[in-house]
Amino acid sequence: MLKKFFGNAQFYKKVFIVVIPIIIQNFITQFVAMLDNIMVGQTGTIQMSAVSIVNQLLFVFNLCCFGAVSGAGIFTAQYYGKGDMDGVRYTHRFKVLVCVIIAVLGITVLALLDSPLISLFLQGDGSVTDIDGTTSYAKKYLFIMLFGLPPFAIASAYADTLRSSKQTLVPMIASVSAVLVNLVLNYILIFGKLGAPEMGVEGAAIATVVSRYVEMAIVVGWTHFNPKKNPYIVGMYKSLRIPKVILKQMIFKGLPLLLNEAVWAGGVAMLSQCYSTRGLTVVAAQSISSTMFNLSSVVYMSMGIAVGIIIGQMLGSGESNEKVRDTDRKLITLSVLSCTVFAGIMAGLSSLFPLIYNTSTDVRELATIMICITAGYMPINAFAHSTYFTIRSGGKSAITFIFDSGFKCIITLPIALILTYATSMPIIPLYAICLGTDLFKCVIGFIFVKSNMWLKNLTTTVENTAKNQ
Repeated sequence: MLKKFFGNAQFYKKVFIVVIPIIIQNFITQFVAMLDNIMVGQTGTIQMSAVSIVNQLLFVFNLCCFGAVSGAGIFTAQYYGKGDMDGVRYTHRFKVLVCVIIAVLGITVLALLDSPLISLFLQGDGSVTDIDGTTSYAKKYLFIMLFGLPPFAIASAYADTLRSSKQTLVPMIASVSAVLVNLVLNYILIFGKLGAPEMGVEGAAIATVVSRYVEMAIVVGWTHFNPKKNPYIVGMYKSLRIPKVILKQMIFKGLPLLLNEAVWAGGVAMLSQCYSTRGLTVVAAQSISSTMFNLSSVVYMSMGIAVGIIIGQMLGSGESNEKVRDTDRKLITLSVLSCTVFAGIMAGLSSLFPLIYNTSTDVRELATIMICITAGYMPINAFAHSTYFTIRSGGKSAITFIFDSGFKCIITLPIALILTYATSMPIIPLYAICLGTDLFKCVIGFIFVKSNMWLKNLTTTVENTAKNQ
């Protein structure tokens, strides 16, 4: 019985080769983001709240880029598994073009609608002085952060292709380098060290933007200077041509994923907006809780990415359905069990972590409770996350859209809106109920995975389509 859920040493060796670099990259990224959040938090609660609000808006942009590269990335992994470098080249070209378009649109929307978007998160209790101060800091921070959108978009496209072609070490090195640059510059610019002016939240934004360019330079430079390891990059920009049949398939499969990430991120932002109606104390507490969660959830988030890569390559290389199902079941088990361990650690540190911040006792106490609630639901999140990537690996984009964003908009968000605006329910039960809706999502994910509808080789589908035209 246990053999169904646990692999042998050789199995875990193959998994760890893929997932460990991703975990290291994401852990260092989130660890430095935590230090960044703490350093901004040392300047005051208003500044921390301002940065938290802007990061909610940028989160939507980041996930749009993630959705864009992920849609084409399904094909990248399967083409690479098949050994078709022309196919990999076309998918990478598509990623870069779409990410550039998203960056332009993101800058335009955020630059023109900065004030109304920020004000959405400032509708709860709070003095006029606090609200005006938060708005001012948020606008300054956002303006500088807009310069970091293009390098982030391009780096996302390159990093996704490198991971899908088993070059997971380079994106890790790029990310580690970027976060270290960010950490050092944060310390210098936020607090005015080594002769630099004390810039507060603006210094934090400048440090982040510089780190984005460092990351982009590494992944782009390494890819182009190593054509033997990346044969698909040869002739990449001699033409912008993408065969019509492949383009149609990527748009057909990828657009739902892009929309999914955009809608899902928008749903998360709206949930935060609902919580923020309970006051600026909640905004600050959620910022602390989210920082702790982001660090603790690195393993299961990375495992989800690994599921997509490993299962996608197996499907593309023509592995038997039975072997693919067996591998997927063991990967999901590993994700849930490892997440349970980190959830326990997160709960154990819940009362200590908020003490790091220069904020009020009320904020610290609320943050502690929110951390404990979040930790309790993490294993559930891990299962849902892994089933999502399983379904997505076979190109079932429409189903993943319904499963992820559809669930968020049809179930979670309406419940949050009703409880927020139709009742005076306090933040703690409101927060717990909204997170608890993922229990139903797990049931749906289990049914989808059990149905085997995701077991599909996309490279064969494209070839058959081309032959019939």
